[in-house]
Amino acid sequence: MRAARLISLVLLLQSRGPLTAAEMAAELEVSERTLYRDMQALADAGVPVYAEQGRHGGYRLVGGFRTRLTGLTREEAEALFLTGLDGPAGQLGLADAAASARLKLLAALPEPFREAPDRTGRRFHLDIPGWWTDASPPPLLAELAEAVWTDREIALGYRATTRTVLPYGLVLKGGVWYLVAAVGEQFRTYRVDRIFSVAETGAVFARDPGFDLAAHWAERSAEFVASMCHEEITVRLSRRAVRGLRRVAEPPAVERALASLGAPDGRGWAVAVLPVENLDVAFDQVLRLGAEVEVLAPPELRARVGEAAARLAELYRT
Repeated sequence: MRAARLISLVLLLQSRGPLTAAEMAAELEVSERTLYRDMQALADAGVPVYAEQGRHGGYRLVGGFRTRLTGLTREEAEALFLTGLDGPAGQLGLADAAASARLKLLAALPEPFREAPDRTGRRFHLDIPGWWTDASPPPLLAELAEAVWTDREIALGYRATTRTVLPYGLVLKGGVWYLVAAVGEQFRTYRVDRIFSVAETGAVFARDPGFDLAAHWAERSAEFVASMCHEEITVRLSRRAVRGLRRVAEPPAVERALASLGAPDGRGWAVAVLPVENLDVAFDQVLRLGAEVEVLAPPELRARVGEAAARLAELYRT
């Protein structure tokens, strides 16, 4: 445990430069006292760690010290080759760079672990696009990626309008690419396959250092799903239906339904309130749960499901 933490400290200083004890302790989730002991252990082991005193001081490595990938376990080496997704990298125009990085990483691995990519590739394959979706990249993805990399302002043709945006990042969700861009004081999301033109304006923008693409996407995704759920239905669910909710509804709606779940009755059924986009969507969701759900409200949805059940019963009776 401590040995792994010491290696992490060296790699942290190697990749991030001078850091204070507080910053490194927070990164590794240990106390500052533990951090000081670890830094002393590194110094005793011959790692050239230098502590700068003063208000803006901190720890750093001296003499251009670099560690090699000799501390990797077999499991860590194999995991490294799961992190590179060749498909998305190729769509972004980074196929050659990804292949080069893969070769360099392979050369840096200790001899016993150099079969890691073949071993991993024989056992795991990541297929990013969803079923029944076009796996080919959108036509303007490479141009957008270039603008994102170089922080260049672009004139974006989207649907029927053209607007000037600052391209902050690209997100791949369910096989679909999205552009996150700043427009004035707001961040907006554009589906890349609906963009019909991209032209650089010649201006370069300064990124907001506090912007976190992953956190922004998670927040906006939750808001998007919540904004779609304008209505609610009341249902009785069997234990199997409770488990199956995640197959028919979006996670935020499922979480709200589970939070509202009442105490189970003698048969194990419980009442919940499920947020839905509209009653047409709710009808499809309920049918997918089959006989494991009973609609209690609203009355019009209950009647519609009852009619569908009657038609099914008649169909299978004959």
